[in-house]
Amino acid sequence: MTINTFHEAGFDIIALTDEQSGTQVEIVPAHGALLHAFKVRRQGELINLIDSYSSLEDLRENLHVSFKSVKLSPFACRMKDAAYEWQGSSYSIEKTIAPGNAIHGLLYDAKFTVAEQQASAREASVTLTYNFREEDTGYPFSYDCQATYTLLPGNELRVTTKVINRSQTSIPVMDGWHPYFSTGTPVDELVLTFASKEIVEFDAKLIPTGKVLPYTEFVKGKKLAGVELDNSFVLDFSQAQPLASLLDPVKNIQIDFFPGDHYPVLQVYIPPHRNSIAVENLSGAPNAFNNGIGLVTLAAGEDRTFDTRIKITV
Repeated sequence: MTINTFHEAGFDIIALTDEQSGTQVEIVPAHGALLHAFKVRRQGELINLIDSYSSLEDLRENLHVSFKSVKLSPFACRMKDAAYEWQGSSYSIEKTIAPGNAIHGLLYDAKFTVAEQQASAREASVTLTYNFREEDTGYPFSYDCQATYTLLPGNELRVTTKVINRSQTSIPVMDGWHPYFSTGTPVDELVLTFASKEIVEFDAKLIPTGKVLPYTEFVKGKKLAGVELDNSFVLDFSQAQPLASLLDPVKNIQIDFFPGDHYPVLQVYIPPHRNSIAVENLSGAPNAFNNGIGLVTLAAGEDRTFDTRIKITV
């Protein structure tokens, strides 16, 4: 395994490469610890299964629309009215995409720095860090966000996030990722399977009502033709891993997801163009700061690690 850096399309990229298979993972630290590419060899050709931004200009124009493959912290998805209460005080998030519209946290465009790199015969990894220090009046807390990408043999990527509370008080935390996947085949041809018996009920504005309802449509797999999805599902960890799979039966490509216990929610979103699909591991439901579904409380000095693995079979 090797690690190298290069500049392309305006991005400074770190690449983790399995020289035996040719598999390569590309990360852009300076833009939300962005997962830029997951390239695997199929029929002699290297194909990228991540739908990322074509250039820095593309990212600047569209990041606030798609938030593709960036780090979501200290909350993910929508927060109702960009406001919440914590330990008897009321807070309003300052960083919004429109007045009162807070989404996907505060680090999606943060400039992460490289804290550590390691390469051996068995794996290659890079740890990126961002030290958040009371940078938003609506989140007047300090914490470190450490994101580690590790490439393993067999087209497998482990993504780990460690959140460390650097405040003198307890803080609310929700963690997530926002990777978009594309095999080059339209989403309508793909089959999605995941182990969940429950769906988080949303209102018309895609804010959870606080209820969780029975739902089993994807337990045995379902073709996505005509299916609209922007929903959160509660994973069933009593089932065997992988807990989610995306299959392209046209090209015989399968993407498997192995979330750890601290990622109990699976968010799935199909954008209007239907050329890619976001499959997101979340530590809680959208609006967790208000509804408490999966909300993590970190005491002063405490940390929490969130991890998931993605394995590709071609």
